[in-house]
Amino acid sequence: MNRLQILTDWESRFAQWLRAHGDWRDGSHDLGHFSRVWKTAVRINAAEGGPADELVLLAAAYFHDLVALPKDHPQRAQSSLLSAEKTAALLAADFPDFPAEKIPAVFHAIHAHSFSAGVVPETMEAKILQDADRMEALGAIGVARTFYTAGQLQARMFDAGDPLAERRELDDRLYALDHFAVKLFRLPAMMNTASGRALASADADWMRGFVGKMREEIEGRIT
Repeated sequence: MNRLQILTDWESRFAQWLRAHGDWRDGSHDLGHFSRVWKTAVRINAAEGGPADELVLLAAAYFHDLVALPKDHPQRAQSSLLSAEKTAALLAADFPDFPAEKIPAVFHAIHAHSFSAGVVPETMEAKILQDADRMEALGAIGVARTFYTAGQLQARMFDAGDPLAERRELDDRLYALDHFAVKLFRLPAMMNTASGRALASADADWMRGFVGKMREEIEGRIT
């Protein structure tokens, strides 16, 4: 098989394993999320000249949220480490033909991908995975995930009296709209790759337009 056929075969096997072993009712951490992260990682890797090991990147993309604790869970910051540990074990046990020498690179990429873990990505696979996963927080998918997660946490959509926090402190635990300024608009500058920064900047600009439209509608200036 050629390179593309090999990757397609591995992707199919990983997806099949996840369907059989996971409960993916969380719409922000489901098989669609894993597939999108992989596709974005492929795009970034190609734009960067293809420096990453694609099989490492594929495995890391599909299993990076194998343990996805809720945002309000006390061990939330440990999710990526737990995912990395579980992935290393399952690759060795359930995929014995997966190259053993690549498992440490998969482990590091998964461990380093999380915003809350605070682990510095040291490999191209880790840097690209982190960028690709962060792209899920931007653009239209990012808007949907923001309000979806806020609903899960029983947060309000916005502060009706001061939606953009012009006279109060930002608090994205209470208001979903605050999350854009607290975290999402900061992401482009935090990307590891030039391609990731370009993609993130474009999506962040689109989101600024969305926030502006939200403000118009909240204030009654519906066009």
